[in-house]
Amino acid sequence: MDERAKSLLLQNRAALAKDIRSSYIMDHMISDGVISPQEEETVKNKATQLDRANQLIKLILGKDNHAFVSFYNALLHEGYKDLAALLKEVSSIDIFGTGKVSANGITSYVKTTLCEGGVPQRPVVFVSRKNLVKDIQDRFYQLMMESGWVVVYGMAGCGKSVLAAEALRDHSILKECFPGGVHWLSVGKQDKAGLLMKLQNLCTRLDQDCKYSQRPPLNVEEARDRLRHLIMHSYPRCLLILDDVWDSWVLKAFDIQCRVLVTSRDRSVIDTVSGMKLLVHVDSELEHQKGLEILSLYVDQKVEELPKEAHHIIQESKGSPLVVSLIGSLLREFPSRWAFYLKQLKNKQFKRIRKSSSYDYEALDEAMSMSVDRLKDNVKEYYNDFSVIEKDVKVPTQVLCILWDMESEDVEDMLQEFVNKSLLYCDRNGKSFLYYLHDLQLDFLTERNRNQLPALHAKLVSQYLKRYSHVLPTLDQEDCTYWYHYLAYHMAQANMQQELCALLFSFDWIKSKTRLFGPAHLIHEFVHYQNILDKQDMKAREDFQEFLSVNGHLLGQNSHINLVQLGLSEPNESAVYKHAVRHAREKLPQGALYVNWINKQSMKNLARLAVRPHTDAVFHACFSRDGQKIASVGADKTLQVFKSGTGENLLSIEAHDDEVLCCAFSADDRYIATCSVDKKVKVWNAVTGTLIRDYDEHSEPVSCCQFTNGGSPFLLATCSHDCLLKKHCKNTLFGMKLWETSKVCKPSGTILKREFDVVFSRDKVMVLAPDKEDRLLLINGKTGDVICQSSRQDFSLTCCCLCHDHHLAAAGGKDGSIQVFDLATGKFLKYLKGHRDTVQHCQFTPDGKWLVSSSDDSTIVVWDWISGSSSLLQGHKEAVRCFRILENFKLLSWSFDGTVRVWNLQNGCKEDEFQCHNGAVLSCDVSSDSMKFASTSADNTAKIWNLAGLSLLHELRGHLSCVRCCTFSSDNYYLATGDDDGDIMIWSVQSGELLRRCSETSANKIYGWVTDIHFAPDSKLLVTSGAHVKWWDVDTGTCKRTFYTNGTNLKSIHPCSSFRTFVTIDNLGILYVLQLVE
Repeated sequence: MDERAKSLLLQNRAALAKDIRSSYIMDHMISDGVISPQEEETVKNKATQLDRANQLIKLILGKDNHAFVSFYNALLHEGYKDLAALLKEVSSIDIFGTGKVSANGITSYVKTTLCEGGVPQRPVVFVSRKNLVKDIQDRFYQLMMESGWVVVYGMAGCGKSVLAAEALRDHSILKECFPGGVHWLSVGKQDKAGLLMKLQNLCTRLDQDCKYSQRPPLNVEEARDRLRHLIMHSYPRCLLILDDVWDSWVLKAFDIQCRVLVTSRDRSVIDTVSGMKLLVHVDSELEHQKGLEILSLYVDQKVEELPKEAHHIIQESKGSPLVVSLIGSLLREFPSRWAFYLKQLKNKQFKRIRKSSSYDYEALDEAMSMSVDRLKDNVKEYYNDFSVIEKDVKVPTQVLCILWDMESEDVEDMLQEFVNKSLLYCDRNGKSFLYYLHDLQLDFLTERNRNQLPALHAKLVSQYLKRYSHVLPTLDQEDCTYWYHYLAYHMAQANMQQELCALLFSFDWIKSKTRLFGPAHLIHEFVHYQNILDKQDMKAREDFQEFLSVNGHLLGQNSHINLVQLGLSEPNESAVYKHAVRHAREKLPQGALYVNWINKQSMKNLARLAVRPHTDAVFHACFSRDGQKIASVGADKTLQVFKSGTGENLLSIEAHDDEVLCCAFSADDRYIATCSVDKKVKVWNAVTGTLIRDYDEHSEPVSCCQFTNGGSPFLLATCSHDCLLKKHCKNTLFGMKLWETSKVCKPSGTILKREFDVVFSRDKVMVLAPDKEDRLLLINGKTGDVICQSSRQDFSLTCCCLCHDHHLAAAGGKDGSIQVFDLATGKFLKYLKGHRDTVQHCQFTPDGKWLVSSSDDSTIVVWDWISGSSSLLQGHKEAVRCFRILENFKLLSWSFDGTVRVWNLQNGCKEDEFQCHNGAVLSCDVSSDSMKFASTSADNTAKIWNLAGLSLLHELRGHLSCVRCCTFSSDNYYLATGDDDGDIMIWSVQSGELLRRCSETSANKIYGWVTDIHFAPDSKLLVTSGAHVKWWDVDTGTCKRTFYTNGTNLKSIHPCSSFRTFVTIDNLGILYVLQLVE
């Protein structure tokens, strides 16, 4: 053995011996001719698993490089990829002998490549059909320089999958044609949700290092793009094998200009895809001689030694490889029963099972009946349990361990008997084997046990609930994927209605499933099991389905989003909200923090329109040029047109013969173009729905269409998978409106600006804010009711404030004016004009006699608002965005000129000036003892100043962007600062030392400005605004909760004195009054 190979074995001996199962490893090494049966016995005679593994490694160390390669490949085959990686270093040495042929005629390179690609192993008894294998391989060579499709088609049970796998067991094929590897995917009959699961699993398999994404694709289109990207950049010139494809629409997801092998019963499945298409037909009947070879291998006799009954069995089996294998497995146990089994086939002594499937194989029924009936009664029960497995689903060992309450070794040993009898198939591509039935076998088994199916499903569910009574499966468990995909199916089949509702209405289940696989399959389950769920709780089903549909994009893309917090934003009468409140309160004793949006019931100002015009996936939607209409197209082959403001349906057209991929309005909104998988482009009258033009010029699906922006005549551009871009010219026609409906959604309400003021009084929350119509509104924050409002102003309102007695309000405008508003009468009392530019901030003094304002004109004005007299505070050279009124009629102002000034409000004189920063001063805060103030700046620094001594105490460096806000804790121990990168830093006021960074992981972090920040009275929590609202633990620097507003870019947040209620407004003009759940 090579010195480096031996060194690696010795270095990693402890890790290898700790984990490997020597018996499985030796099976591979014996087949490679590396270890003898006698050596195997010496290993098995060791007392413990660790001793057996050490003995095996000792044997390997005494052998050559071929033994090392065999051991390495065995690790890969058995799923020990992490251990195999420890030995991979020697791949640079030519010891792997990729071209060296093993005892079974297959090179190590082929074995490794097929294993990593999930290609099924050869059946227990295998007979080569060389002509068909060569036909497939010839097609492979045609894919060497060009992408395309190879289709192996024929009747069910004729051996298509076995032939496809066998054609790949060729060193030169893999090296020359598919250096990017091969990737096997069992497809079967699928709906869109099932196809998405298959694509998610394939993408995860191809991107195990999460190089391109941390989450699975959320829909088929995204999965298609992800797959295209992965193959192009990571697996060029690889081969995708799509086994047992039933429907042509499935292949559209794989039509990505790559190399694909398809096995199918129907050759026409590839009619809708683009590219080169190569066909291989497999006859439904085996050659007579091949059938005899299969039987001879089972009974271990030469073909010429077989009795005459063998020929008749082949005839009665109708040449089906599956049937011949089943009879062969029976004869292996009872080699003298040739005549008996032939008689059974001829006379049909076994009752013909009428199957509700597309197959019609009488011989298979007889062979299956004989095989199953010959099983021992206790073993037969285990085999019957496979009746509940869905088609084309491979079951991990661990699922069966849970079902039967057995150890994995015992399960694998027992199931090997089924495999040997050709009653079950096994993939050995992981630490745990995967077991599955052929569709024909499953049809037989399902029909045979039809009356027992609900009980069998219930048995599986009960065993799951027993194992996972307190926790849910996690991704590191091999059975995790199976339960998340199929548990609801088993509950439905078992008529376990209450359990199904409990599962699908469980926040823990929804959170785990959407985090792992996205929301699409979960939404599909709500639709698929609607009738069952509605019998238990129709409203809950509707609420949860709506919740997932509306928020699915958040759940799929942001794994860190808390589902309970999201549920608390649902209407109070929603079942989702009620579940969320209950869940939140259960978590409070553990230190959790949750926030309730208490004014959401009155949220009239959120103009959200939910329209469901299609019965299947929506592929494209577009606005008309005037924004009054929306056109949408999708998988249901229709074009839908509805009003954008109300959802009122205007047109519903059966537009094409296949999925419609794109639509577009003309520049004058009179026409709508559509294009489809049916290769056609159509132009419709946007008002009447009349077909204007029908273009049939593309030879492949047309994926996009677009009109020119104007001009005459109109031009329409289309592009297709045939690599052609076409331009169409059309004449104009006129039409009239078609119909209207009475069911409309009328948006109404108020859109607020983000400049607002709040007063918290006992249990009341009063919010003052201008709206987009430039009216000043006083709003009851808890109910959303408008208490009073002003008339609409002719200029834009830019700021506002409430007087401390709650009787007066003031608002500043873009024209430089300020108006005083009487909240009792709803009238303006005073119009004050003193600024030359936009008023940025205004505030009443505590006694309500004076009103102070600052402006972009760099001045501050102190108003005696009753008389209208004023004093002008001048000195700043740039805009004064804000100020703070201090005790003793002092005022602290800051400006974009980098200075901070202290003013005497009584005489209008400047008392102190601080040249604080080289850049604009963005915010200031004053300590509770009025001895210090802090400033933040666009120069990326913050500073702490002695207010009385006019001196700099600390310069705080550490931020990498503009420091936009700051706040002192109430005990003056901390200063918190926030910047434009979303980072928050907590500093010691006394020493200026950075104590803590408040940050999230890069995966969870939402980048954006921190615009406002406040400490809780006990200095244990921080609240910040920015992209959303966040609460932080001061001691640990971790984010305890995020509240996701509908909009973003929050300018500020106002907490009440108890730090239980918070108010903010987002960029959509939505008011949020938030309260901690108690």
